[in-house]
Amino acid sequence: MADPVSDAVIAPSILPVSSGDGARFDLLCVHPPGPVRRLLYWLPAMGVAARQYLPLARALAGHGVAVVLHEWRGIGSSDRRAGRHCNWGYHELLEYDLPPALAAVHTRWPRATCWLGGHSLGGQLAALYAALHPTTPAGLVLVASGAPYWRRFRHGWLIALAYGVAPWLAVAVGHLPGRRIGFGGNEACGVIADWARSGRTGRYAARGVAQDMERQMASLRLPVLALRLRDDWLGPQSSLDFLLGKLPQATTDTDVVTPRELGGVAADHFHWMKTPAPIARRIASWIAAHAVASGTANPRAP
Repeated sequence: MADPVSDAVIAPSILPVSSGDGARFDLLCVHPPGPVRRLLYWLPAMGVAARQYLPLARALAGHGVAVVLHEWRGIGSSDRRAGRHCNWGYHELLEYDLPPALAAVHTRWPRATCWLGGHSLGGQLAALYAALHPTTPAGLVLVASGAPYWRRFRHGWLIALAYGVAPWLAVAVGHLPGRRIGFGGNEACGVIADWARSGRTGRYAARGVAQDMERQMASLRLPVLALRLRDDWLGPQSSLDFLLGKLPQATTDTDVVTPRELGGVAADHFHWMKTPAPIARRIASWIAAHAVASGTANPRAP
């Protein structure tokens, strides 16, 4: 069955953004015709360009939810590339890039209620941003996400070893050569250091971020939808539970997506992106239900 308004979805438009430190990147925007009332701001997984989520964005727009795809620093349209003389971490991603991007979206669609979502690391950073800016999003959507704490994974000692090697390799090369080793993109040393720290310790902290992230997350009161892919070894239930455990005040809805629902496509960390319609339907339905139940007002700029 075709999505309700898929044939009328407007082609992606570009919204340019300048970060707090002068970095530049483009947002990809997909929305149905008419006024935009519900909007999902989407954060990609590590090393994944915004354009890879256009099928998801189109599917959501077919259900009346506008989608803005964020572009991570160092990826796709970003004018920065990680190297010995160009480095950043979670601090720059959370405090330099996301605030002006969300402000630009608010200026473009001031009457839209904005939800924040993400895939994998994008889901983690969505939760962190919401914790640091709790009045910005109406809620959180997490897909194939979870905390990277090594004790929450099968054969966790191997993952713990990777958390020790990855920062060392990134410093030695000048960036993590993700394209060559088959994990992520060419990632900045600071991002890998912050990611590996959370994987080793089970706690979120980042160079340059003064706030206590764990305390902020513990006090966050928002609705959260968390969709786990059944065969996702990178995002097992134990990892997701550990992340959601950091949000005890949130109202959480969780579900598991199976290969049957994806038309036989593997229900793992990345294959769902090829057939995102079932996930889009769940997200759109959940957003609609919460929007009606809460009578959400206009979003507030970050």
